[in-house]
Amino acid sequence: MAEGPNRQRPTLEDVARRAGVSKSTVSRVINGEPKVRAAVAERIREAVAELGYVPNQAARRLVTRRNNAVAVVVTEPQNRLFVDPYFNCHLRGIRQELVQQGAQPVLLFIEEPDDYPRVGNFLAGGHVDGALLFSLRADDPLPGMVDQMEMPAVFGGRPALGAGHRSDVSTYVTADNRGGAREAVRHLVSLGRGHIATITGPLSQVSAMDRLDGYRDVLPGTSPQLTAEGDFTLQGGAGAMAVLLDRCPDLDAVFVASDLMASGALRVLRKRGRRVPEDVAVVGFDDLATIAESTEPPLTTVHQDIEGMGRLMARLLFDRTSDRPPPGGGTHTLSSVVTPTRLVMRRSA
Repeated sequence: MAEGPNRQRPTLEDVARRAGVSKSTVSRVINGEPKVRAAVAERIREAVAELGYVPNQAARRLVTRRNNAVAVVVTEPQNRLFVDPYFNCHLRGIRQELVQQGAQPVLLFIEEPDDYPRVGNFLAGGHVDGALLFSLRADDPLPGMVDQMEMPAVFGGRPALGAGHRSDVSTYVTADNRGGAREAVRHLVSLGRGHIATITGPLSQVSAMDRLDGYRDVLPGTSPQLTAEGDFTLQGGAGAMAVLLDRCPDLDAVFVASDLMASGALRVLRKRGRRVPEDVAVVGFDDLATIAESTEPPLTTVHQDIEGMGRLMARLLFDRTSDRPPPGGGTHTLSSVVTPTRLVMRRSA
């Protein structure tokens, strides 16, 4: 039922009358409460659609004390989101799950130290029901801040916990970074490569350290000259590759801790006249199709389900903030999740 210019908006009473139920039953279905028979709930949803009923969100907040909004806090410069497909993929997964749950993401950036109090004041202001946080650095104050606020939060990646942060309340979603790195380096060893280098991500991030540890698990005691730190950007990968070639001209393989950095490394290798994979085999990490399938040659890389991890983060947070009991009764449990990785073979190694 479309609303004309002079027509009143449909009310809860209108929906109840159309569905042949009480107002309280309509309210329970609209608020996602259990214990309404499936056939009745479906009849109410049909009445809502037919009438074009829109709940009064302000009134709902007074009753449920929910904002239906979730803060997504990214400790990265804003421009990274437009040039790094990793973030687009991660945020797409988060948004898909939040939309399914009827919640709105509120994107917050931390680029400078002065941003922490601003973001903290927003989180403490009661504008959101919880927070999803990722790209945190070592000793980042954000975990301690959300602890102090007693705000439901889920971390993208295993957080490096600073002083005063309770590890028992940390819920995170991450990939098996160390195991994926081990598989990548073992593959390079199986190719008979004897001088295998690595380009790491920023070592202030736990995921970068885990991938470096995976490299070291397979190649303990390798010369530090075969390790160069990047920053998860194309330019960072190119710069680190140039450093490695200057230090170790005889290197014949490189494990790069992200596809974007690997793309930069491939450019430098081509510029220096090194054939891939004949002279130098290259393996990345992420399996971002927009990068891995478009490099020359296509990139062998470690796959992680980036979009799926975003959805899982939002789902875990929703479970924590929901008033509804979980299926089968009991209480909500918030276990951190480490998702599997796998090596995807293409022509670079």
